[in-house]
Amino acid sequence: MAKILIIEDDSEIRNLIQRLLEKAGHDTMTAADGVEGMEAFRSGSPDAVITDLLMPRMKGIDAIKEIKNINATTKILAISGGGPCAPATHLKAARGAGATATLAKPFNPDELLNAISRLV
Repeated sequence: MAKILIIEDDSEIRNLIQRLLEKAGHDTMTAADGVEGMEAFRSGSPDAVITDLLMPRMKGIDAIKEIKNINATTKILAISGGGPCAPATHLKAARGAGATATLAKPFNPDELLNAISRLV
């Protein structure tokens, strides 16, 4: 299975995603924001990344761009609840920044696992 980095500032969502992926047989790494995510990406060499888009310190869009600059072939799933605007706005921007796939919050476990299985 794949080694997946989860970058999500909401600890409940981050832990839920981690449990789902590990139950499905994946290895996981976690980070609470884009800055921690970039440190984990550089040190952990994940096969794929799941990143929220609206986070403190470093936005997911910036993390996507930086990850793609380091390794253009990294598969990235961008997730967003949209904040003050519709998730589609942020998810479209994420695709433009290099995200391989997108998923709007809230999503169910099967949607997440299907999105990951298409990536890795």
